[in-house]
Amino acid sequence: MTFRVPILFALLVCVPPVASCRLAEQEPVPSAPSQSAASDIEEARRLSQQGKNAEALARLHALAASNPALPGLSHELGVVYYKSGDYAKAIEALRKAAEEDPKDNEVIQLLGLSNYLAGRPAEAIPLLEKVQGWYPRANVDASYILGICYIQAKDYPKARLSFARMFDVAADSAAAYLFTARMLLRQEFDPIAEEYAQKAIELDPKVPLAHHFLGELYLYKSRIPEALSNFQKELAVNPGYAATYYKLADAYSRIQKFDEAERLLQRSIWLDATSTGPYILMGKVLEKKGEPQLAVRALQHALAMDPNNSVTHHLLGQAYQDMGQTEDAERERKLAQQLQDVSNSKP
Repeated sequence: MTFRVPILFALLVCVPPVASCRLAEQEPVPSAPSQSAASDIEEARRLSQQGKNAEALARLHALAASNPALPGLSHELGVVYYKSGDYAKAIEALRKAAEEDPKDNEVIQLLGLSNYLAGRPAEAIPLLEKVQGWYPRANVDASYILGICYIQAKDYPKARLSFARMFDVAADSAAAYLFTARMLLRQEFDPIAEEYAQKAIELDPKVPLAHHFLGELYLYKSRIPEALSNFQKELAVNPGYAATYYKLADAYSRIQKFDEAERLLQRSIWLDATSTGPYILMGKVLEKKGEPQLAVRALQHALAMDPNNSVTHHLLGQAYQDMGQTEDAERERKLAQQLQDVSNSKP
């Protein structure tokens, strides 16, 4: 920056006294980071990439103490606070960074995401609307979060536009309505999710998985006749989807139509032998039918794929009890309880 000195000196000599006073009152031009400061910022960035956010923050705070106006410092502080999950401090630092450089899209995006994660979707929306790209250090797709913010703000058409953009489909297509229906259900907006899935079917009666989605929704709500109807309609247009046979079997098992459930579960397993759900349900159905030996075989197969499933151990205990193998039954029940306790202890 030494080239500025003679220019400023010449200006001060040539301008009248009033003008020179005004120059003196102007904000100083921020200096570029020194080589040492740039190295410290780069080291903090490296530490953060390694997950050592506390160490990164310590280095950045040391820089702030010696040079609070250092260009790029607020940006880096905001990023590390964001990655640390301290969204209130991230918002503070990122706001300052945005004031320093309003064209810094990464800062704008992270500020929007921080507001969302801090429970402020209304503040997040205008920020995320400005940037539709995805910046790696955010560790999330801003288009998805923007769509969720729209849902929370009950602006469902804009949510659909956001999800359509995410999946590269037309905003008014059946697919866009179906994608949005899934996101709505995930946010527990069940009535609107049902409405959007029905709209998807209205636009395209053969759209895959729309009836399956409605079947799952109705099954969850114990509306069994509607669940059965939709799963059957899904199989009519999408007969190769193993999960629909499994879910339809689940619906039949709930009204104690175990023969139909067993038949459908076998089809699900033929189509996809890698999922534990059908084997577990098969064990439950066979036990209810009074065939504990076959139930044990199905449940042992499920345990071979997932030995830490408490439900499988519990059902296996019931099957052993039916067979009179009390020691085996007690062992499985204890394992089931231990696994359940571990699961309950997790945050």
